[in-house]
Amino acid sequence: MTDHEAHPTEPTAFRLGTAFRPFAAQRDFRDAMASFATTACVVTARHGDRRLGRTVTSLFSLSVDPPSILVSIDITSDLADMIGKSYGFSLAMLSRKQQNVADAFAGSGHPDQRFDHGYWSEWPSGHPRLAEAVVAMDCDLVGAMETETHMLFAGGVVAIETNFERQPLIWHQRRYKSITEPSDATAVMSSLTAR
Repeated sequence: MTDHEAHPTEPTAFRLGTAFRPFAAQRDFRDAMASFATTACVVTARHGDRRLGRTVTSLFSLSVDPPSILVSIDITSDLADMIGKSYGFSLAMLSRKQQNVADAFAGSGHPDQRFDHGYWSEWPSGHPRLAEAVVAMDCDLVGAMETETHMLFAGGVVAIETNFERQPLIWHQRRYKSITEPSDATAVMSSLTAR
């Protein structure tokens, strides 16, 4: 189990400032970000006997050397607190067949029943590991950044499982979608347009 005693250095945290001009309208920003197609993911953590998790779409690769990612979690959530206490988290990039997992961890149903969806085991750290995901990662907390409403957690990736045979579950324009391969005609047109 990852904990403070086992962590060689305490992760660094800092707080973002505010913009010097007025912010754009929240609705406009939400509408704009809905155009960003991304794989639906579940971030989970464990501290003691308690497990928590949440569906997220705010995730990106931070670095390859060392391998690290950045996830955004609501600052008022128990999950944000647990990630800080456990000094780590796990991530699962969901497959197209795991929409029920995405929905459960997004808040449909009772929080105590979220882990009833999908097949779960544990990483050596104790954090939950979801089977049948496109990608699963176990991360040590290496840094955090506080914003007005969210914590950005930097995770050093210590273990990875991949299954590239599975298609990812895509979230775009506030609904789930699938990836389709472009037709040969589309690929030819794209290459001609790029010239």
